[in-house]
Amino acid sequence: MRPAEEFRYLVLAAQREGNRLLGQALKPLGITTSQAEVISILRERQPLTLTGLGELLVCESGSSPSRLVDRLVAAGLIHRTPAEHDRRHIDLRLTDRGEQLAAEIIQIEEQLYQMIDALAEGSGLDQINTFLRAFVRDYPAGQALIRRNTTAPQPSKVPPP
Repeated sequence: MRPAEEFRYLVLAAQREGNRLLGQALKPLGITTSQAEVISILRERQPLTLTGLGELLVCESGSSPSRLVDRLVAAGLIHRTPAEHDRRHIDLRLTDRGEQLAAEIIQIEEQLYQMIDALAEGSGLDQINTFLRAFVRDYPAGQALIRRNTTAPQPSKVPPP
């Protein structure tokens, strides 16, 4: 297998396994990894319109997140309200229950990130990330990550478990 082919399959395998691990950890909360991404983005940036949310999602890159949001509204985790600046736009915000779930998601994600940090220690993760950023930069998911990184508010402290 040539190095570029192995790289492609390693990225795919890492993505699948990372998503599987996160999905297993989120299962007791009754949400998917895609729903957790929506909740996390709203926690950091609410209120957002559906379009604004869609521009920041990696899990649903290039498509409308309306079905995803509909499920979270039905579950009582997100409120839809008319935007103050323009009643034609609908703002999305977390409900109190959504905020509580967001705190649990942060703890679960932090455990995954600690595992990745430990496995990656001494392997040049910053260099790998630089390469991967360049690799995805011109594609929808890469653009979503760029928007999230360039417009992100200061990270909040992770609440203790």
